[in-house]
Amino acid sequence: MNKTAINELFQRFKAAMPTPETELQYTNTYTLLIAVLLSAQSTDKGVNKATKALFTQADTPQKMLALGIDGVLDHIKTIGLYKTKGSNIIKLSHLLIDKHNGNVPRAREDLEALPGVGRKTANVVLNIAFGEPTIAVDTHIFRVANRTGLAPGKTPRAVEDLLQKHIPTTYLDHAHHWLILHGRYICKAQRPLCDVCPIHDLCAFTAKNLSAKETS
Repeated sequence: MNKTAINELFQRFKAAMPTPETELQYTNTYTLLIAVLLSAQSTDKGVNKATKALFTQADTPQKMLALGIDGVLDHIKTIGLYKTKGSNIIKLSHLLIDKHNGNVPRAREDLEALPGVGRKTANVVLNIAFGEPTIAVDTHIFRVANRTGLAPGKTPRAVEDLLQKHIPTTYLDHAHHWLILHGRYICKAQRPLCDVCPIHDLCAFTAKNLSAKETS
C-alpha cells in the first residue's frame, strides 16, 4: 500500500471515529495494566465481566495484595490461564510497591520487567495511559496489516515496525485502536465484512466479499 493510500485509509478511520478508545474497562493506570494483562488470549468482554467486581475491591497494588491470591483467583477464574495470570498480578503488585512506589512505570524496560508483561501489553499501557504513539500488534492488527497490504510481515514485531514506519505521525496516537476495532468488527478472520468496509477500495485482499453494487 503506497503513502497516498495509507493516508486516505487513516483519514477515513478518523472521520468515522475521531477518538477511538479501548473496550477494556479500567479506572486508573494500575487497573488498565491488570486488565490488559488479563486480556491475553481472552476477550475484552470476558475480562470486563471478571474485573467489574475485582476493581471495586482492588484498584491499587496495595489493595490487590490485601485481597490475596485466593481472592484474586476467585474473581478471574472465568478467564483463560487464570492461575498464571493471578500469580503474575500478585508478583507485579509487589514489584510496583517495592520498586516504583506503587505506581505503574512509564519506561518500557520497567514495564516489560514486570511479571506477565510483554511488549504487546507494554505498548497498550504506553499508548492509553501515557499517550505514547505505540502500536500493540495482536491477532486482529496482525491480520489487518497483512490482509490489506498496509504492513505485511511474518511476525508481530515485523508488522509493528512497518506500521510505525508507514503510518503518518498525525495518526499514530489512535492507530492502534482504529486497526484493532476494524479487525474485530469488520475485517474478521473467517468472514470479513468487505461489503461494509470503509477501506475496501484501498485494500489488497483479493477475495473480497462485495455486492454487485459495491463493485460497480
